[in-house]
Amino acid sequence: MTVPRIYFPENVEKGDRCILGKENLCYVKSVLRMRNGNRLFLFNGTGFECEALIRDFTARGVIVEIVKKERVADKAISITLFQALPKANKMDSIIRKAAELGVDTITPFHSARSIPRLSPETAVLKTLRWQKIAAEAARQCGASGVPEIRKILSLAEALSYSQNPPSPPFPKGGKGGFSQKGALRIIFWEEESETGLKQVLQDKKHEGIKDFIIVVGPEGGFLREEVGRAVALGFISVSLGRQILKVETAALAILSIIQYEKGIFNIFNESA
Repeated sequence: MTVPRIYFPENVEKGDRCILGKENLCYVKSVLRMRNGNRLFLFNGTGFECEALIRDFTARGVIVEIVKKERVADKAISITLFQALPKANKMDSIIRKAAELGVDTITPFHSARSIPRLSPETAVLKTLRWQKIAAEAARQCGASGVPEIRKILSLAEALSYSQNPPSPPFPKGGKGGFSQKGALRIIFWEEESETGLKQVLQDKKHEGIKDFIIVVGPEGGFLREEVGRAVALGFISVSLGRQILKVETAALAILSIIQYEKGIFNIFNESA
């Protein structure tokens, strides 16, 4: 039987007792039907997992005791996704699937052809919602890292921000994350006719790169001027091929290809 996993973003140590709040009480007690002494795993989204035993149920939540704490294996690569805001609730799905595919950070942005224009208050609420979706997706798929959902930017701000982003929230070997200085920066543009993603990923001059920053546009695509600004800042303009993909499909296809070539889908080959 699979041991349940709970997202608990606090730092705890072996021997600690902690309370999984009211938001977990119904799930653990009524949905999972767990009892005192049952085992579960806690993950904090920064590369640690803890084995815990249930000690009591109270009105405040579930009291657990930490019996083991481990750092999970280092990630093969780091991916930062800059995603243009799509229409309707498509971003929910993109966040969910991106978390499953091992993205470290996601920064939503609006560009010239973006349709959604959110008020500051709505933007904050959306970001909080997306962070919860990312945490739940990580829990369900067994990931130990939870993508950080950063505030919504303009494209100009996103491109500038990508030049010196903070370290991703999943530390490498406990030493503070991947270096972003040597990151491979890619912007996807449907009018690109010379360079494909496979060509870039298999280029020997990019061999050994562990950090990837990718920019995916809105339904209407990027303006030529927007792509030009990105290229001037060191991004490579890349095509996914002749077929035009929906925005929610494009992001997932890109992440899957990168992970297949460089990341989690190659883990068995690398250890063979």
